[in-house]
Order: sequence, then C-alpha cells, then structure tokens
Amino acid sequence: MIKWLRMYRLLIAASIRSRMEYRFNFWFSTLMAVIINVVEFLMLAVILLKFGHIKGWTMEECGYLYAVLTLSKAIYRTAASDVHHLEKYLVGGDLDALLLRPIPILLALMSQNFQLKAGELIQGTAILTICMGVMIRQGQMTWTAIPLTMVVIMSGAVLLFAIGLLTATAGFWILRIEELQNITEDAARTAAQYPMSIYPNWLQWLLIGGIPVAFANYLPSLYIVRQQMDWWIIPLSCAVAFLVLGAALAAWRVGISRYQSTGS
Repeated sequence: MIKWLRMYRLLIAASIRSRMEYRFNFWFSTLMAVIINVVEFLMLAVILLKFGHIKGWTMEECGYLYAVLTLSKAIYRTAASDVHHLEKYLVGGDLDALLLRPIPILLALMSQNFQLKAGELIQGTAILTICMGVMIRQGQMTWTAIPLTMVVIMSGAVLLFAIGLLTATAGFWILRIEELQNITEDAARTAAQYPMSIYPNWLQWLLIGGIPVAFANYLPSLYIVRQQMDWWIIPLSCAVAFLVLGAALAAWRVGISRYQSTGS
C-alpha cells in the first residue's frame, strides 16, 4: 500500500508539472470555478434573504450543507479527476495505454490530468468558516463540531468517489455513461446541496438508499447542526461511504476483467 501511495504521489507530481506548462489556463480555470460556485451559492442566498429560511433551515445551516458537499466534491475531483471521465478512455481507446503501466490501472487513471480544485476548496472553506462561526457564536453548535465536520467532509469525499467510480464502471458494459453520470453524480449532488426536507418522500429515500448522497452532508448535519439525531449517524455515514467504496472496487475489478481493448 505504501509503495502504491508513493507511486501515486510521483504520478501526481508529474501531472502537476505538465499542467503548469500552461499557467494561464490553470489560473483562468481556477478563477472561473470560483465565479461559477459563488454565483450558484448567491442564488441560494438570495432566496434565503427573501424568505428567511427553507423549511426551517436558516442561511447558515444551508450554507453548511452547501460548503461541506462542495469541499467533499473538490477533494474527490482533485484526487481522482479522470474517474469521472472514464468514458473518453473507453471510447477513444486511451485505457489501453494505462494497461501497459506496471501499476494498478485505477491508480494510473486517478493520477491522470491532475486538477487542484483550488476555487472550490477556497470557496467551500470560506463559506463553512463563516457559517460555523455564526452558529458557534449563537450557541447552536460547540467547538466539537469542527473535528466532526472534518470527518464528515473526508467521509463525503470517499462516498462521492465511490459513487463516481461505481457509475464509471458501468461503462465497461454500456460504454456511454454520460447520461447516467448526470443522474448519479451531478443531479444527486445538486439535490444534496439543499435541505432534503424540501423534497417529496420518494426522492428523500432515493437520496438515502438508492444514491446515498444524503450521508455526505444532510444526515450528519442533523446531528452536528440541529441535534435532531444521535452521535451514531457520524460513524454510520463513514460506514456507508466505505461500503459503497467496497462495492465500487469489486465492480471495477469485474469490469476490468471483461474489458477488451481497441486492438483486440
């Protein structure tokens, strides 16, 4: 394991050096990511300023949900960006080149086209700091919420990666997975940015049991922010993340075993 982590670090360093050959593109894409995320959150803030709350959730509480999910997504997309783009490797035959490397193919894929999601990390950290600061001063949460939130963010990153990998692995069977990713990754994650109490029951259960993004931020926040659940929801969220990860890795191994390269 240590050997593969060292190899991953070396591959990431090489990817960073290649990307920094085009510094303007790097900083411009970072700036655009910040602007897009700021506009997205401002739309939510405008609604909250107009009506005061969403189903009893204040601006600070909604900001907490948004920031936690943003940071989890940023960590996932930073550590394993091209897992989300497996389709192009399958369609274009680029996966064949990765098969030739003397390292696990998933590790090679994760290290491709490394992108530090600086914009999302900065914005998510800023929103989370402000919202938690307000709620701590108001006595809504204590300082113990900080380490718990860090655990939730990392657990959420594992969960989002697992969902992304599981979706990407479907490409070994159906090849074109963009529409599926729109549902399992993009649409589900967007829905989880808001309090799930605003959704009908069937959609809430889908986001808890079907595509379990609720465990990335909403369910843990019911304990950390609102004290509406017991402490066990935190370890349960971590357990769900690693269970989905285990299922995704198992599916990946099966998919790789049946993969036929473009030259076969």
